[in-house]
Amino acid sequence: MKRLIKVLKSTILTALALYYLGCTSNKEASDIDAEVVIYGGTSAAIATAVQLARMNKSLIIVCPEKHIGGLSASGLGFTDLGNKQVIGGISKEFYQEIYKHYQNDDAWRWQPRDEYDNVGQGTTAIDDEYKTMWTFEPHVAEQTFEKFVKGHNITILRDKWLDRENGVEVEDGKITAITMLDGTTYKANIFVDATYEGDLMAAAGINYHVGREANSVYNEQWNGVQKEQFHHSHNFGDRKISPYVIPGDPTSGVLPRISTEPPGEQGSGDKRVQAYNYRLCTTNAEGNIVPFEKPENYDPAQYELLRRVFKSGRYSMFGGGKIPNKKRDVNNVGPFSSDNIGMNYEYPEAPYEKRKEILEEHINYHKGLLYFWGHDESVPERLRENIRKWGLAKDEFVDNGHWPYQIYVREARRMIGDYVMTENEIMGRKKVTKPIGMGSYTMDSHNVQRYITEEGYVQNEGDLGVEPPGPYQIHLGTILPKKEECKNLLVTAAVSSSHIAFGSIRMEPVFMILGQSAGTLAALALEKDKDIHEIPYPTLREKLLADGQVLEYRSPEE
Repeated sequence: MKRLIKVLKSTILTALALYYLGCTSNKEASDIDAEVVIYGGTSAAIATAVQLARMNKSLIIVCPEKHIGGLSASGLGFTDLGNKQVIGGISKEFYQEIYKHYQNDDAWRWQPRDEYDNVGQGTTAIDDEYKTMWTFEPHVAEQTFEKFVKGHNITILRDKWLDRENGVEVEDGKITAITMLDGTTYKANIFVDATYEGDLMAAAGINYHVGREANSVYNEQWNGVQKEQFHHSHNFGDRKISPYVIPGDPTSGVLPRISTEPPGEQGSGDKRVQAYNYRLCTTNAEGNIVPFEKPENYDPAQYELLRRVFKSGRYSMFGGGKIPNKKRDVNNVGPFSSDNIGMNYEYPEAPYEKRKEILEEHINYHKGLLYFWGHDESVPERLRENIRKWGLAKDEFVDNGHWPYQIYVREARRMIGDYVMTENEIMGRKKVTKPIGMGSYTMDSHNVQRYITEEGYVQNEGDLGVEPPGPYQIHLGTILPKKEECKNLLVTAAVSSSHIAFGSIRMEPVFMILGQSAGTLAALALEKDKDIHEIPYPTLREKLLADGQVLEYRSPEE
């Protein structure tokens, strides 16, 4: 009977939500209630919603996005997974659904399956043992998330933008309602911020950090400014390339996209944010190619530094991995590539209009870069010919000019919550007492700044890759604000961690793991009529394990 009541309540809720979505004018305010309201349409949001639905709780996802799934469905198809054995629960189910899709011969439209290079990020892409697949096309990921939503009768209200100035009502340490820019208000017992930016968290007055903490804050080695630390190839190394318009002449001015600010003292904190880019889905499959276009405001002078990189003998082109159907998930590679270094510092805190400007600047930069590679005479002809064989995939992002819906927000705000994960937990130097999931990927940060060295040359800084000794546990407190700040908010993406620790935690499989754990905690709090901070950890742990979460790991050697 209880389940029937829940189902009826969910059905009525869905009908009301759809009514208001279709019939409420932008100037009218309306209240829509649920036990849980999730703000954001990321992979973490979907995992939270699925878990709540399975525990028979009423919920609504309210999100700015029109297309759900976050980066998982917006180009990041070459999964950063680390150790696959610690990916469990709904996160693993997602990759199992991907596997099922590609078992069908009809899924291989542009390429025979037996011609696919079955290589993933540190593992086989198509894993017959685990029945998972770790590489996939964007539209397949989005379809999979939509399948989860439909299968669990989850209501999603899209294109809903939080009023970040006045849209969060807080009483007695609890959020009581959130209001969108269109005037629609949503009330709930518990709220979840599933955005990459942490917009709801910030609007609720929760403490957070933007940028890098000094190493001294959490007794770390790899946080803060990291000059002359070259863990990858995304730097100028010992190439002595001049940053000036006239090489060697500081009075001639500085080339575009090079900072004139001092980089800061080694290990010191700053407000700089690691670079963003778009994870393009490109292809060379004849009949599915959309040629890289020349932006209207194309300015080849913006890429003069790249010319000098080429002249030094380094030719950075495509990065990223192969995904099915002759496509590539294209990522940054080299010292001057798709990472738009230094142009995103304002993004985490910026108003929507300013964010839009930043996104447009990133798009124009990225499109101009692709056009430059294919047409500028500084690029060797053989490389120009090669890139012109590629283009955007015609069957991806079809309502967005074949460009990804979501920029890669590698990092924005990070909550200072009930527990702050640091490199000490990641590296096994500090024990985690209340794990709600596990991670294992490298502590990875892309470049944070491009500056001028004391010797007068250009250099990048901030690109790191520090390998943990093994999988690590993630503390419950990373998704909880401090109790005195808010007693009914969970944060699943802008989680409580230091900059460098976030470099490992921020992977999409982990976001789904944290999303499921947040949904479990919320459901238990509702069932027991307690605040989220009051649920005994053993109770939460028991349910997480029952639902397939992996909370501890022993290597085969142990």
